[in-house]
Amino acid sequence: MQRKSDIHYIESISQLMRELGLPTPLHPLIALVDYNNVSVEMLEKGRKICIDFYKISFKPTFKGQTKYGQGYYDFEEGGLAFLKPRQIVFSPEDTNSYVGLALYFHPDFIRNYPLGNLINQYGFFSYNVSEALFLSAKEKETITNLFTSISNELDTNIDQFSQDVLVSQIELLLNFSNRYYNRQFLTRKAVNNDIINTLDQMLNNYFDTGNGLKNGGPTVQNICEELRLSQRYLSDMLKSLTGLNTQQYIQNVLIEKAKQKLSTTDLSVSEIAYELGFEHPQSFSKLFKTKTNQSPLEFRQAFS
Repeated sequence: MQRKSDIHYIESISQLMRELGLPTPLHPLIALVDYNNVSVEMLEKGRKICIDFYKISFKPTFKGQTKYGQGYYDFEEGGLAFLKPRQIVFSPEDTNSYVGLALYFHPDFIRNYPLGNLINQYGFFSYNVSEALFLSAKEKETITNLFTSISNELDTNIDQFSQDVLVSQIELLLNFSNRYYNRQFLTRKAVNNDIINTLDQMLNNYFDTGNGLKNGGPTVQNICEELRLSQRYLSDMLKSLTGLNTQQYIQNVLIEKAKQKLSTTDLSVSEIAYELGFEHPQSFSKLFKTKTNQSPLEFRQAFS
């Protein structure tokens, strides 16, 4: 595989520890780094980095912005942030950002466990850097205890149970993070309602200005790019608040537009389908029937 020379690749936990000036880890596939023990002066700032393993950052006291990738983690009073393998990020330019703890573990560490197959279900590993998890004081205490337990296990001589215990602790950490993200979606309603209102406006403008006829239907990718949100974060947030993922939400708005056109205009079903971005009217009719239990013509006849 060809690699760009401006990206610094870190392929093993041992390499990472050497570059941080820390001792070789007891286990080659997992390490917990306390940045109080790292000499940040030796770290190159603002460099593109690609790591081959998972990273969970826990900043219990830090307040401010930390730059990663093309955006920032904006910690209010500490929190958690997640990176999956092969993501390209920027090392922080501000040495004050090197605080807290970071858990690194290689995919091979969990490969032979159920978590190896399930980890993709933890969507926050695919969130943008600006979508960090903010923790309440009680939540922070729970996460602190989990990191302490992981640290204690890593400081214990490795035996036949070490990996089982550590994988269980990682899974528990991820499950708590899932719970806290769901809480965050609910407690940050003002912010999230603004996002939903913006999304509604975008979709209404898209359909009302004839973009569907010119460009096809709105895509999740394009919507997320305009909202500057990751696809997974928007879908998880909508699911938490509305019970619908992004694609289902778009379809619901589309169906409401279709109902409006069917009940208030003389456009044919095919013309409505094309205006809403469908290449084939049959696809529109099938979706409409699935969502309403009526065909477009049956719906229209109810208004005649």
